[in-house]
Amino acid sequence: MNKNGSFEIVVDTIVGGAPDRVWEAVTTGTPAWMFPTDDWPASFPVEERPHHLVSRMDGEDGWFNQLEHVLEPLGDDRTRLHYVHSGIFVDDWDQQYDGASLHTHFYLHTLDQYLRYFDGVPVTFTDIQAPASSAAPDGFTRLISALELDGAVQGERVTVIGPDGAPLDAELDYLTEHFLGLRTGDTLYRFFGRNAWGATVGMTVHDFSGTDRDQAGPWGRYFEGIYA
Repeated sequence: MNKNGSFEIVVDTIVGGAPDRVWEAVTTGTPAWMFPTDDWPASFPVEERPHHLVSRMDGEDGWFNQLEHVLEPLGDDRTRLHYVHSGIFVDDWDQQYDGASLHTHFYLHTLDQYLRYFDGVPVTFTDIQAPASSAAPDGFTRLISALELDGAVQGERVTVIGPDGAPLDAELDYLTEHFLGLRTGDTLYRFFGRNAWGATVGMTVHDFSGTDRDQAGPWGRYFEGIYA
């Protein structure tokens, strides 16, 4: 831990899409793979499209939050991404760093999934939080069991029983101790075991179907059933 609370998370990875597509995704397209950021009060110290972007927010007493993307084109519509998230954690440094670092890997993986399978398709973003009881130590494992994914392996095709007992055919594109990603033909489902950091289990739905279907109601009831 740095004495002043500063941190730096660095990830080097390869994502689908040429640099200009990645640039669009990390600027105006964040609801498709992370969450909306259009109302962030950020400045852009570096904005060299489509190769180098730095966005930054500053606050009181030296607090700041900064994201840097360095994009290098590769063949076959791929991009090497050098990503640096730096800033200040006010308290609980170890827990916040652990959570932010693991979330970063999940988000960047989802960025790649979006660019490979849904790039440019209009999205409907929904955030759903499970009840307070999901913050228990076994909160995320209860979700995995409810989805009948005990023993599942990342990369395999699965059929889970979703809201209202409807089967959901998907690829299990991401699975760790705290995160789960499912990709269907028209949707990215992201599940977050934030109970590991004292919060509730939650999920985001990135719906590319072009239909006006309700995701919050059915998944909210699904969570209520698990954590009743």
